[in-house]
Amino acid sequence: MSYLRAGDIISGQEGKATAVIDGAVHDMIYVKNIEATLEKNKTEVRTLGKRGTQQKTAGWSGSGSMNIYYVTSLFRKMALRYVKDGVDTYFTITIINEDPGSSIGRQTITLYNCNIDSVLLAKLDVENEILDEDVEFTFDDFDMMDSFGNPSW
Repeated sequence: MSYLRAGDIISGQEGKATAVIDGAVHDMIYVKNIEATLEKNKTEVRTLGKRGTQQKTAGWSGSGSMNIYYVTSLFRKMALRYVKDGVDTYFTITIINEDPGSSIGRQTITLYNCNIDSVLLAKLDVENEILDEDVEFTFDDFDMMDSFGNPSW
């Protein structure tokens, strides 16, 4: 009987994220967690000979979120550039999952044309010793450069 070994489950701490913004590569070491989701846009379709409603995929949209330590002004600078100069910033994020303890290898996903939805401008909090912030974003394309393999038995 085959089963998934506990050692092949990917640790959430193993990997890295980078962003390419205006041609400069930024290691996103401040990320606590990051997720990107593709949502398919579907249209209802009714046809002769079928009483039920079918679904036809008619596009998709990409969105993501990250929770980061409150230690970078990068996103606030993007917001300031937009407010003062009218220049919105689009960038690329690459997320690599690679747990050296797992036999399934690595997965690399690159998200293109990322754009921040909202920006926390300032924060103080006497109840929490460590400050963090949530950042929501959208993207409109992606690639998978590496994909997980099968576990070794």
